[in-house]
Amino acid sequence: MASKSLAATALLLSLNLLFFTLVSSKSTPCPPPPPPKCPPTPKPHPHPPKHATCPKDTLKLGVCADLLGDLLHLVVGTPPKTPCCSLIEGLVDLEAAVCLCTAIKANVLGINLDIPLSLSLLLNYCGKKVPSGFQCA
Repeated sequence: MASKSLAATALLLSLNLLFFTLVSSKSTPCPPPPPPKCPPTPKPHPHPPKHATCPKDTLKLGVCADLLGDLLHLVVGTPPKTPCCSLIEGLVDLEAAVCLCTAIKANVLGINLDIPLSLSLLLNYCGKKVPSGFQCA
């Protein structure tokens, strides 16, 4: 009987070793990386400007008439960006939009225009964008 229990114990130990060897030899995949964190929401400026103004002399923007005329009449080649674009070069998009809007509304450019189209055309050509929600009114 001792030999039966010894044989049963040896069989049980052998099966145990085999089982644990098989389980521990299986490689486990790495856990997935954590999901990327969303960028922080920008905080609004503590004192937003109540009304954007044009820091440039609007009359000087009359030089944009030639550029706009060239852009609207599809001149062959690339119209020169100076002097119009150099006037609004250091301005943020909103200031540039306000300046050109003021010039267009005051008819400083000397031509009747589709204001939103003209404004967008000039701003885009000069590397600026029409700010979202901006209306030249």
